[in-house]
Amino acid sequence: MSELGIRVQAERAVAGTPRAGRDLPIAIGVGLALLAVVAGSLVFRKEGFILVAAAACGVALWELAHAFVRRGIHIPLLPLLVGLVGIMVSAYTSGPEALLVAFMLTAGGVVVWRVLDGTGPAALRDAAAGTFATAYIPFMAGFVMLMLAQPDGAGRVALFVLLAVANDTGGYVAGVLAGRHPLAPSVSPKKSWEGLGGSFLLAGAVGGVGAAVLLDASPVFGVLLGAASVLTATLGDLAESLLKRDLELKDMGRILPGHGGVLDRLDSMLLTAPLVHLLLLVALPAAAA
Repeated sequence: MSELGIRVQAERAVAGTPRAGRDLPIAIGVGLALLAVVAGSLVFRKEGFILVAAAACGVALWELAHAFVRRGIHIPLLPLLVGLVGIMVSAYTSGPEALLVAFMLTAGGVVVWRVLDGTGPAALRDAAAGTFATAYIPFMAGFVMLMLAQPDGAGRVALFVLLAVANDTGGYVAGVLAGRHPLAPSVSPKKSWEGLGGSFLLAGAVGGVGAAVLLDASPVFGVLLGAASVLTATLGDLAESLLKRDLELKDMGRILPGHGGVLDRLDSMLLTAPLVHLLLLVALPAAAA
């Protein structure tokens, strides 16, 4: 084949590839299905959301455990899954003190479980990774349960989820349409400053409307909440990207077509949950009483 023919085929291949690397119709369909599941669990009985969240975090833990195997790290998955349920139920039923106690018990259980399998450098490394996994997924998810436990918990969690969706959607659209300046090229080459601006715009708008409609709160507070959530969501996304780069992975999994793994969808939400919970607790103390 001539050099010209090879060049033409290469240009066609590039032109046929989505600029942001996603199969957009499938990604939209999967995203809407996930939103429907979350909305259904919150509308019919908010306790049902605990099952949805526990299932999602359980799969995320499984993905993380399998990703660590690439570096010879084996975290004890069974005590992590048991501790995940304990952390979520404790946070929902008994509050922040129970969340902290359940986290400590889970982390301790993970360490003991691994040490019983043997000691040495590998055990220390596996135990440390297991403790990290406990803090990264179950503990952070526990703050969502604290939001859910409030009298207006369904509205708080719904606003939290919508802010996460707005952050991802605004960043994706702005990045595809106008992304020119990389935000952190060494960590996540596809993220751009223009995409970050899109996240701020959409999250601010969703926060303002959502706070007024879902929680009867000031739209100004909602805009500020949206802006703050973008900061933590971006940090969470970049942190997972750094982890995937170290593990030499593009996605944590393939369970969600067009999105990657479950942890790829939860990464920004996990770091954002404590912030949103605390800001809502400060701004709406009457509902938390």
